[in-house]
Amino acid sequence: MTHYFSEDPGGPERRRTISVDLAGRAVELVTASGVFAGDGLDRGTAILLRESPMPTGRPRILDLGCGYGPIALAVALHCPGAQVDAVDVNQRALDLCRDNAAAVGVADRVRVLRPEQADPEARYDEIWSNPPIRIGKESLHALLLDWLPRLRPTGVARLVVSKNLGADTLQRWLTEQGYATDRMATSKGFRVLVARALVP
Repeated sequence: MTHYFSEDPGGPERRRTISVDLAGRAVELVTASGVFAGDGLDRGTAILLRESPMPTGRPRILDLGCGYGPIALAVALHCPGAQVDAVDVNQRALDLCRDNAAAVGVADRVRVLRPEQADPEARYDEIWSNPPIRIGKESLHALLLDWLPRLRPTGVARLVVSKNLGADTLQRWLTEQGYATDRMATSKGFRVLVARALVP
């Protein structure tokens, strides 16, 4: 069985064009089978974009688990000074994200990367993610412990997680790891969590 979090989802790609609202910007994006929410913008991502303030200035942003790119593209479209690293393990998703960034005119500010291609010394003002909960708790914790230390001292991570898939447990675990985490919004069974960088 293949999953959206597989490096190679396998099977025919079957690309399609969808119309989505990215935090108030209507755009057309290309998706495909074998990627997360390939049929349209998923509810959690839509809630994260709606409930989170867009960054301003010239921040460096990480979209962790970018899929075909809705979060990375929304941030880049709303914040012209942002530099966004869009990271995923799924090669099909990366190809789609790269094509979508070009289509909406932000390819110069959205770097599409496999995890090992990201600069390990890079530090981010914000990390945005609809994290891959279904990879399992241990794998999810390892993923977050790999990337959250890359926040700048004043940085925050913005995560959206279904209440039914352990949002409250994840909030407690993040706090136990030293990342002060607040629930910033609750909508349609999802929590938007904001975790602050570790205090030195």
